[in-house]
Amino acid sequence: MGGGRLYVAVAAGGFRRYATYRAATAAGVFTNTVFGLILVYTYRALWDAKPHLGGYDEAQVVTYVWLGQAFLSTLAIGGGGVEEELMDRIRTGDVAIDLHRPADLQLWWLAADLGRAFFQLLGRGLVPFAFGALCFPAYLPTDAGTWLAFLVTVPLAMVVGFGMRYLVALSAFWLLDGTGVGQMMWLAGYFCSGMLLPLNVFPGALGEVVRALPWSSLLQAPADVLLGHADPLRTYLFQGAWAAVLLGLGRLVQSAATRRVVVQGG
Repeated sequence: MGGGRLYVAVAAGGFRRYATYRAATAAGVFTNTVFGLILVYTYRALWDAKPHLGGYDEAQVVTYVWLGQAFLSTLAIGGGGVEEELMDRIRTGDVAIDLHRPADLQLWWLAADLGRAFFQLLGRGLVPFAFGALCFPAYLPTDAGTWLAFLVTVPLAMVVGFGMRYLVALSAFWLLDGTGVGQMMWLAGYFCSGMLLPLNVFPGALGEVVRALPWSSLLQAPADVLLGHADPLRTYLFQGAWAAVLLGLGRLVQSAATRRVVVQGG
């Protein structure tokens, strides 16, 4: 099987694997919808008190909330990506099997995570987003060009998210248990991606810093393209630059890590 076909097959396998967890998917749809409802009413109260906060009107912030719920599991902002499995394989030493495959370790796990992410978007993300758009006065672009521009940002966000989580997973080569690093990453992700509040409402230097960090590629950047608050080309360049930096750093750390595979217990 050719290299490209191999990774397509891995991605398809990741998609099918998560598609088998139907009960978990249904529970996830319910959970995301409930949290979306809580956030919508909270945000609407805040925007009633401060109209056009962050440059959004109330309909736009409603769309922002439901987009966040669609992306939460898709981009594994709170955990749940393939990095958890990879960390476990590093801890047990099973990663040695992965290193002997006729495939690149990073590309293998990237393909698997993309398969997972696309399933989560379709299986767990679309229903809460559609529910929110139907039940609340949400802002939805009327031109196909905006939707197409937004759709380009989604796979870029997936790659950026994987790049950060792959680095977390690789920390297990030295720490043997990267759970603590993962939890710190997920907490930072909630705050810096805009999942708790749009980054546009952060004041002064804090707002400038968080919007420049890679987490803003996950939710804030795609949302601003969909809502007409960002130039798509500049957004692609921003996301693409962070994807290249994170994947390149992951490649360097992987090279250093695989020279000293450490198995817990000796």
